[in-house]
Amino acid sequence: MPADHVEWIRREGRIVIVGASLAGLRAAETLRAEGFTGELTLIGDEPYEPYDRPPLSKAVLLGMASPRHTGLPHRREIDAKWRLGVPASGLDLSAKRVRLADGDEVEYDRLLIATGVRARPWPKEAEARLDGVFLLRTRDDAAGLLQKLKAGPRRVFIIGAGFAGCEVASACREMGLQVTMAERAGAPLVGALGGVIGAVAADLQTENGVDLRTRVTVTALEGDTSGRVRAVHLSDESVVEADVVVVSLGSLRNTEWLTGSGLGAGPRGIACDAGCRAFDFRGIVTDDVFVAGDVARSPHALFGYQFLSLEHWGNAVAQAETAAHNMICRGADRRPHLWTPAFWSSQFRVNIKSVGVPPMGDQIMITQGSLAERRFVGVYGYQGRMIAAVSFDNNRWLEFYRRQIERGAPFPVEFPTMDRRPEGRQPVPADFPDPSLPTHGPTVTLSGYSPADQQLVFTPARH
Repeated sequence: MPADHVEWIRREGRIVIVGASLAGLRAAETLRAEGFTGELTLIGDEPYEPYDRPPLSKAVLLGMASPRHTGLPHRREIDAKWRLGVPASGLDLSAKRVRLADGDEVEYDRLLIATGVRARPWPKEAEARLDGVFLLRTRDDAAGLLQKLKAGPRRVFIIGAGFAGCEVASACREMGLQVTMAERAGAPLVGALGGVIGAVAADLQTENGVDLRTRVTVTALEGDTSGRVRAVHLSDESVVEADVVVVSLGSLRNTEWLTGSGLGAGPRGIACDAGCRAFDFRGIVTDDVFVAGDVARSPHALFGYQFLSLEHWGNAVAQAETAAHNMICRGADRRPHLWTPAFWSSQFRVNIKSVGVPPMGDQIMITQGSLAERRFVGVYGYQGRMIAAVSFDNNRWLEFYRRQIERGAPFPVEFPTMDRRPEGRQPVPADFPDPSLPTHGPTVTLSGYSPADQQLVFTPARH
């Protein structure tokens, strides 16, 4: 692209960001910090400026923060037009226009898509509308759920034992509420961390008073004559009375508005290159459409150039900053997005953190601490190299393992001061579920190599 055109973009161009989110805000700040002086517009489907989502299932439900006071701080003035409370409904690539649900259109010279994900709803609409049935993704979701929990329900039923479901269970138990949690897999967190760690997570839940039901699915939510939820029916034919139900079945990427646009967008996200430029449906990279955050699918050099979809706070920030930089610079000055995935959760005062891509691992090795004490580090391996690590109340080691993962360190983990591995420090199968079966926990999705491929599930090739 000619240098004079890039300079014109920087001085006078119109940049539109769809997604008034963490990624959208950080991208806007980076654009201004790097010298963009043109017109900047942020479009968001919620009526609020960007706010922080992780506290919604943690501090907010514990009463340590108000859902109304989770707004993200602005690191600098962005001088932007805000179009809030109106979602994008379509994209015309040739005319460079974003269509809005209210019938308006916004023209752009550069576009950043940061539409993120939404909570997967309960599939039976009539049951989902029952009073007392909640999702937990937005500020309004958290405010409504908190109000119900403060009213002292007899029992809270949580559908899905992923990270969000487990965090809600922890908060409810801390409030003294009775909790039942149902999970179709054999343990909590198995989609994200595998069965070895899932067994530890199961013990953590049950020892803290959660009625954990595994290898079952919810078949129906039953309401009373006034439209309030009153009971949950399970696939093992049991019935659990509950007056609050939290549906925690994972997330859906917000790409439907791009149907027919010509972009390589689908249920697994929007495919982009390592520089955050979107692919069209033919696999050809665009020069004026960029993607960042939870909705992006991008190849990562550390993980075999698999396309990864990452639902991580840190990834959203790092990818947004990379996308913003690349939007307003010449090709030779563009940089790749190579952030190493990282994630954290807090449950029953236990701090859980991970780095890398655990679901890519086929073996795990406990290298520090012990599973029995729930204070340990587990390292995942794949094809002879470290691919990820997870810690329970032992995160001081994670920075070391992050560096090991980034340099492709060998697996099983070596103990250089010993002639052999310490007793019990042996790799075992990580025990991830069949990837063709839905689970409620993964925060990293391995989604294959081709942006145009339509298959539902990809797993790493085994050589």
